[in-house]
Amino acid sequence: MTDEEKRAKRRATLIAESKVKYEQSKLDWKNLYESKKDCEFLDEDGYPTDDALHLIEEWHFSYAKAFFDFIKSIWHLSSWGWNECDGGVDYWTQEQLPETTKRFHISTAGWSGNESIIKSMKKNEMMWCLNWVQSRRGGHYIFELKEFDDE
Repeated sequence: MTDEEKRAKRRATLIAESKVKYEQSKLDWKNLYESKKDCEFLDEDGYPTDDALHLIEEWHFSYAKAFFDFIKSIWHLSSWGWNECDGGVDYWTQEQLPETTKRFHISTAGWSGNESIIKSMKKNEMMWCLNWVQSRRGGHYIFELKEFDDE
């Protein structure tokens, strides 16, 4: 077997292994989500519970739309500090965003419960890296979700 054939075989093995790991991680996530379905996500004062924060930290990146829907459902003052829009213009580059892009403008309003949610979002490194666009002083964040084919 030539070196090139060995590399091709190794590459095929790695791809197959990564597909198995990806599917297992989705299954693990679904099991975690099912185990938390009956949990309370807000305490009596409206703060996110440890269960809610843990779920955010572990949320699987292939369910990004549901991730933002969940966060909005527990976000304090979402009527003021949460805005969503489709497509639009990226003002930094004056480039038109695809219509399937969903942009989230989120403000914490300085509320510690929302700040806790943002901390948990940052701990979910894959989700953060794929969707975070901008942060500004004062607790303002912009995220973009370019593909949302959630199951």
